[in-house]
Amino acid sequence: MTAELADRIRAEARALGFDAVGIAPAAVGAREQARLGAFVAAGEFGEMAWMAETLERRRDPRVLWPEARSVIVCSANYGPDHDPLGDLAHRDRGAIAVYARNKDYHDLLKKRLKRLARWMHQDLDAGVKVFVDTAPVLEKPLAARAGIGWQGKHTNLVSREFGSWLFLGEVFTTLDLTADTPEVDHCGSCRRCLDVCPTAAFPTPYTLDARRCISYLTIEHTGPIPAEFREPIGNRIYGCDDCLAVCPWNKFAAATREAAFVARDDLTLPLLAELASLDDAAFRTRFAGSPIKRTGRDRFVRNVLIALGNSEGSSAVPVVQRLLGDTSPLVRGMAVWALARLAPDALRRQAHLADTEHDDHVRAEWRAALAAPVGDDR
Repeated sequence: MTAELADRIRAEARALGFDAVGIAPAAVGAREQARLGAFVAAGEFGEMAWMAETLERRRDPRVLWPEARSVIVCSANYGPDHDPLGDLAHRDRGAIAVYARNKDYHDLLKKRLKRLARWMHQDLDAGVKVFVDTAPVLEKPLAARAGIGWQGKHTNLVSREFGSWLFLGEVFTTLDLTADTPEVDHCGSCRRCLDVCPTAAFPTPYTLDARRCISYLTIEHTGPIPAEFREPIGNRIYGCDDCLAVCPWNKFAAATREAAFVARDDLTLPLLAELASLDDAAFRTRFAGSPIKRTGRDRFVRNVLIALGNSEGSSAVPVVQRLLGDTSPLVRGMAVWALARLAPDALRRQAHLADTEHDDHVRAEWRAALAAPVGDDR
């Protein structure tokens, strides 16, 4: 009977538009629990304090909801229509992570999951709870246990059918359902995802130091980005797809058919100088409905200025100069760094601004820039 119920649930989820559906017990394996514990113990979560605060609930779904017996893992393909690694060559334009080039996926997935959960409750008399990356759930290990994919050496999910490009969401249920066969690891000896990382964010295979990860630095990190990572960031202004895009299993992936995930034209390689000119109102308007909006204007322009500093484009100098006087110290500091890279003589002509600067981080940027020998663009 539980196998028949599981088949009905899979069919309903697919009818709602999910591309892959699997069922797992409401439990996480000991190996995955140990990896999470080591990640937290090493402090590799950076400013994401909730990783430590919710450790026990992440380790065991039944701590999150004691009545849960099974987890229906639903996924949606967001595959791009081109190789995002090619975007890194356009130095005067910004590279945005594939998942963030249109609507916030949380909204779409949650609506579909709620419809699935409502049907399960009404037709199957099931207790249900819905999660889409908004609660302490170890989504990727659960997806692996549900047979959807496996966690690769870059710690992300890899699917034989969809490669690297799957959004995940879950319905926890009180039903004790027949589970799918867990997917096995197919990475073999490949280490392309580890070797491609510009900031060496993988200390060992299957471990990530988020503090070195460009996705973390450009999205979650709230302060100035450490100097050692600025040049490796290149033109990435929101997230990073390198370790995903280089995976050989993407040869089986297909571009998404979901309109909400197809890249918007204005979020595909936008001009950096244009983005740097956004004030708060313009930022909110441009990124309405996009996950980019959650970073806020100041952090986003910080990222854009780093990309401009790496662009070697003199046409961006006027907009960077204007941002030396921005109201945000986060923006002012990165403007100093960017202008020192693009036009050090122009920066020195503005050195009087350093004398009236009150923010410690911005003053440190001025000191480093003015101390550098002429011609030194560090």
